[in-house]
Order: sequence, then structure tokens, then C-alpha cells
Amino acid sequence: MQSRLVYMDHGATTPVRPEVYDYMKPYFSELYGNPSSLHAFGRKVRQAVEEARKKTAAAIGANPEEIYFTAGGTESNNIALRGTARKRAKPGHVITSSIEHHAVLDVCHDLEKEGHRVTFLPVDRYGRIDPDAVKKAIEKDTFIISIMAANNEIGTLQPIREIGAIAREYGVLFHTDAVQVVGQLPLDVNTINADFLSLSAHKFNGPKGIGALFMKKGAKIDPLYRGGSQEGKIRPGTENVPGIIGLGKALEVAVSEISEKKSKIETLRDRLIEGLSALGDVVLNGHPVERLPGNVNVSFKYIEGESVLLSFDMEGIFASSGSACSSGSLEPSHVLSAIGLDHATAHGSVRFSLGFGNSEEDVDYVLEKAPPIVERLRSMSPTYHAR
Repeated sequence: MQSRLVYMDHGATTPVRPEVYDYMKPYFSELYGNPSSLHAFGRKVRQAVEEARKKTAAAIGANPEEIYFTAGGTESNNIALRGTARKRAKPGHVITSSIEHHAVLDVCHDLEKEGHRVTFLPVDRYGRIDPDAVKKAIEKDTFIISIMAANNEIGTLQPIREIGAIAREYGVLFHTDAVQVVGQLPLDVNTINADFLSLSAHKFNGPKGIGALFMKKGAKIDPLYRGGSQEGKIRPGTENVPGIIGLGKALEVAVSEISEKKSKIETLRDRLIEGLSALGDVVLNGHPVERLPGNVNVSFKYIEGESVLLSFDMEGIFASSGSACSSGSLEPSHVLSAIGLDHATAHGSVRFSLGFGNSEEDVDYVLEKAPPIVERLRSMSPTYHAR
């Protein structure tokens, strides 16, 4: 039995905060009315939904009527990209990056099949996009630019403020997948000139299965779904009331603690990076400074990332692999390939993502267990001995 359990996979999902869970509970069994119902029971629930909408809007500098609740970041991305494409009378041009989440990349590939042209911008070795490259890629019929606020694998922050300004200058819609940033760092939709922004509650200690799309007033889309007037007909269907309540509360709490939490998590992150780097032949992936507070993506050279993960798992340490973009894939992550890692180094990648509940003791425990794990795996590695 492990002496300690350390969860460092907050980039994948986070635990629901106790106060958020308590805030949600009445909406499962006591306040269960349909918010579209006209009776008092339904109106009380509607009031709670709208209060959550106000909290969500306030957290990102939006107006409540610009917030549409969805099933999560993936659905928000789909609505923004497919919705704007469907609104057009004829195919046009889309700009995105080569390291977006598949919730954007796969949609863009679908749009290509429908006749649209898509430019997938390259990134530098840190995973950063050059705003000038965005400007140069704009064509007469470019209708939307979609660039993530921060990369989910390597944690690199993108210059979305500059990119948003370029989009506004050229009259092009700007969408950002901000799933990894909302609740972690200050973010204002007005400052970055966003027309669309996607967020997901389970990334900031809220429940799974609920997210939101910010859509700037005046932006137009053709809705993907039909069947009801909920969420301004943008996302019809009976609302996930407990989820919405949880999202609003979790975001309110997360934003109120950003400054304090950011300082604490960055200190832990840097301590972990320093300790792992001391093992030798360890590559830090992503930008050394412009990165998410809790993201530590490293490649252990000469060994497989999955072997490292399984070894850590046996010690009660839970992280994730950055080596494969899908189960069973022998190809390295598209993100690691885009930043120029060779296949061998990319396959040795592990992502630790720190968050709520992590402590100095957790970091120390990882740094205690890492040396013998790495040493043992390298002792069995033919590529290590063939250096």
C-alpha cells in the first residue's frame, strides 16, 4: 500500500470543491423544478440559473446575456466554429494553430471537407504563435481566427491579446479555447477582443459535463441544434441546473483566489521543474516563463513516458502522458511534434499538472520517488546505453 496518494493531473480534471458541492446539492432533490416552467417552483430555479450566468459573466468581464451554458469546452468550440461557418453563404477561410486541442482541430478538418480553407499556423520551439504570422495569414474571406489561450499539454500561454487586436483590426471574428486558463489566470474578454470564448467547469474545481460559451453581443451564428428556446436557442434543451449552479459557484471561488493560488502553485511548479531537471537528460517542454501556473511537462530522455507513468502510479502518484494523442497510438502527440521534438524524446514526455490541494509535501514525495524510477528504467533502456 502506498504511503501517500498524490494527484497531479489537474489539467485533465479537478476535484469539486466542498463548498461547490454543498451549493449544488439542493438542486438535485429539493429545488428540482424546470427553469422554463412558469410556476413559482420553476421561477425560483430560473432565478438561480440567471445568478450563475451573472457570476460566469463577471468572472471574464462579459455581460450576462453573452453567456450560453453548454455541455463543456468541446461543445462550446463546436458551436463557435461550426456555427459561424454555417452562417456564411459560401465557404471561407479559417485560421488556427497546429497545436490546438482536438475539439478545435477536428472541427477545422471537418470544415475543410465542407469546402472551407484552413490555415494551421506553426509554433516556435516553446509552442508560441507569432502574432505577425496571424496577420500575414489573413485573407479577404477569413471569417474566424481560433487560437487557444494556453496549451493543454505543454502549458504555453499564447499572445491572445495581440492576436485579438489583429482580428479586430481586420474585422475577423476571434475565438479562443480558454478551458485551461479560466479560473487559473485573470482573463477579460474585452481586453483580448474576443468574440467567442470557451470554458469548462471541471477545469476549475466545478462539476463535469457543464461549460459555457461567451458570444459577444452582435456576433452571429447558425445554431447547431433545434428544439427549444433555452439558452437563446443557441443551445436548446432542458438546462443542466445543478451543473450550471456548480459552474457559477466554482468560477466565483476560483476567480476570488487567483492571485493567492497562482503564487502558491507557481512556487510548487518551479520547485518540481528544478528537482526533475536535476535528474539529468530531462527536457522541459513549453515556454519556461509564459506557461500555466501548474503545468510541468517534461521529457525523460531514453525512456518511455508510459513506463514512467505506470511506475509513478504504483507509488500513488497520478500524472498523465504527453506522448500519445489517442489510446494505442504509436505516433507522438501533435503538440510535441509541432515544437520539434524527435519521436524518442516526445515518447518520454510526462505532464504533471498541479492544482487545488497540492502541497510542498506532494512535490517532495514526487522528487523522492522520481530518481529510483528513472534510474531503473534507464538501466533497462538500450538507447540509454547506446548514447
